[in-house]
Amino acid sequence: MKWITRERPKIDRIACPWLIKRFIDPQAEIIFVPDNQVKAMAVTLQAIPFDIPGVEFTHYENQCTFDYFLKKYELTDPGLHIMAPIIRGADTDDHAIASQSAGLWAISAGLAFLIRDDHELLEKGMLLYDALYAWAKYLPQAKHVQNPTEAVLLQIYRTYLHEKGGKKAKVPGWTTELRELIQNHIDTNLNLSLKTVSENLDINPTYLSREFSRYFDDLTFGEYIRKVRIEKAIQLLETADNTLSEIAYLTGFSDQSHFTRIFKQHTGKSPSQYRKNLAKRKADSKG
Repeated sequence: MKWITRERPKIDRIACPWLIKRFIDPQAEIIFVPDNQVKAMAVTLQAIPFDIPGVEFTHYENQCTFDYFLKKYELTDPGLHIMAPIIRGADTDDHAIASQSAGLWAISAGLAFLIRDDHELLEKGMLLYDALYAWAKYLPQAKHVQNPTEAVLLQIYRTYLHEKGGKKAKVPGWTTELRELIQNHIDTNLNLSLKTVSENLDINPTYLSREFSRYFDDLTFGEYIRKVRIEKAIQLLETADNTLSEIAYLTGFSDQSHFTRIFKQHTGKSPSQYRKNLAKRKADSKG
């Protein structure tokens, strides 16, 4: 099978060939030509055009071509669906979609700058997406070990404050702004990253990450966002008739299985069990 797209690829036009070769057709031939020649050369070479306007394999609304490939070929691998918003965010320059999108864009742009041959660029890009898939498949919850020196300094700082009188520190003003920012995103899928928050508040992200738990229930930023997502999910389960897949989407989870796992961690029940118990309680109260 031959696939053809525009020359000088960066995100979607590397990610899609990777997906084709790894999950659809390992023997696929990827062809890069100038933008204005793609459709004509597709006919001549009997190749399938992708990632250009006016063809089947392209962007739809806020979805990129990688998303369409997943839908078209019914690819359900969880790792691919963790990758999808990262790729979409990098390809559409909307880095609020996933915190990793900015990094993917930076590395991809750097590769394209260093490598002028498109097929060599694709070869190097295959390794990049192999690595991203390995992380998404096996390591999405892994955390980098905190700098031990920073931990020691922070401990000294906190001890010093304690020895100076142990007075409760004044709650900084940014915490109020942050609570309002998170609340405002509850109805927009909670696609909120630490990077986005730090930019909105004009606060150093390292400082924000380090200090966040002091003012937000002893939870990390990610843990707090998951808590708010679950609270919203409970509200939807109690007041709406949405399917579980729809609730997973509305609360910002990558898919229903991810939603179910996190919900059960927080409540001890799966969303379906929670909804059944709720219906039973309502029925009992009427009886």
